[in-house]
Formats: sequence, C-alpha cells, structure tokens
Amino acid sequence: MIKWMTKLFLSTKTEDPTNCMKPEVHEHQKNNIKSVSNKFLIVGLGNIGAEYVNTRHNIGFKIVDFLAKKEGINFETVKLGSLAEFKFKGRTFLLLKPNTYMNLSGKAVKFWMDKENIPLENIMVIADDLNLSFGTIRIKPKGSDGGHNGLKNINLLLNTTNYTRFRFGISDEFKKGKQIDYVLGDWDEDEKTKLPERLELASEVIKSFGTAGLENTMTAFNGK
Repeated sequence: MIKWMTKLFLSTKTEDPTNCMKPEVHEHQKNNIKSVSNKFLIVGLGNIGAEYVNTRHNIGFKIVDFLAKKEGINFETVKLGSLAEFKFKGRTFLLLKPNTYMNLSGKAVKFWMDKENIPLENIMVIADDLNLSFGTIRIKPKGSDGGHNGLKNINLLLNTTNYTRFRFGISDEFKKGKQIDYVLGDWDEDEKTKLPERLELASEVIKSFGTAGLENTMTAFNGK
C-alpha cells in the first residue's frame, strides 16, 4: 500500500519542461534586442573629394546629406567614413558615407554593420542607376550589382545580395564611349532644377523603410 501511494504521488508530480528550456534573459539583453530591431543603417554611396560633390555618381551622398540637413544633424568623421544619427518614431537611423571611394564601399558597410550589430534586413544602400530615367526611384530587397562597382564590392564583402538597395535614376543620356564622363559629370541645369523635389521624396523613402517596412515602402514609392 505504501509503495502504491508513493508511486501515485510521484506520477502526479509533473514538471513543466518549458521552465528548464527557457534561457534567462537579463534586462540589459532585452534592451540590446530592442535596439537592434529598431536601428537602421542607411548607406549613401559616392566618392570623397570636392571634385565629386555634385556628380551623378554621388547621388547616394547627396541624399543622405539632404536628410541630415533636414533633421538638423551633422556628420562626424569616423572609421572608414562619415556618420550621422537621428531618431524618428522610435527608430534610430545611422546615415553612412563611406570614405573608401566607390570601389571599396563594402569595407565601410561591413564594419559599421558589425560594430552596431545591425541585421541585414535593416540595411539600405543608395546608389545611382543608369537604367532609370532621371529621378526615378526603385527599391528592391535584393539583386545583382547591375555593373555598379560600389554594389559589387558590398556584395563581395557581405557575401550576399540580400540587402535593400535604393536605386536613383540618373538616365543614360550620354554618347557612346562617354559613360564614365557622364557618370562622373555634374548634373545639367534641368536636373539641378528638379533635384530638390527628388531629394525630398528620397528622404521620405528612407524614413518609410525604417517605420513602414520594406514592402510598404516599395508599394508607395517604386516608379515615382
């Protein structure tokens, strides 16, 4: 009888297996998890130097410069580039301009992605695109480099093409054999007139990416 009651008692004493399976998460770890999901790295591609400031190839720099000015923040010289930070709707946006020149942009992207512990899905890279008419916006979740050396180096160093790229159209209005001169040339007068409105729209794209998400941003802005 005693053995039977002991067996019955032990069989009714069940242990919740989930209690021993759940790892303990400390308060500082919770904060880290939250900050990672709400932090975004926005990379504007371009070349450093006064001679490149107003060139078509530097539209990535120009867009993040415009947004920084709009937010009233300044870029600071940091390792492998210049960085500015602002907060919007609970998100933190890090604006990065690599100083490695276009062909080595991936070094800066990978360094700051790792340093700030930013997940791949929270990265947006802004680049010029010859295949789009001037000012046209196209956001894609992944894709090839399309012949763009900055994207090519980023793909190589991140070992993936699965990051958001924001392509800004610069058109292909150049004569045969003059592509390099065109890409590294200044905007024409008509483009300069229209550029402020396109920069304003581009700044909205960046904020939407961090707050509304990639899919909604593509729906709202692609082709505009």
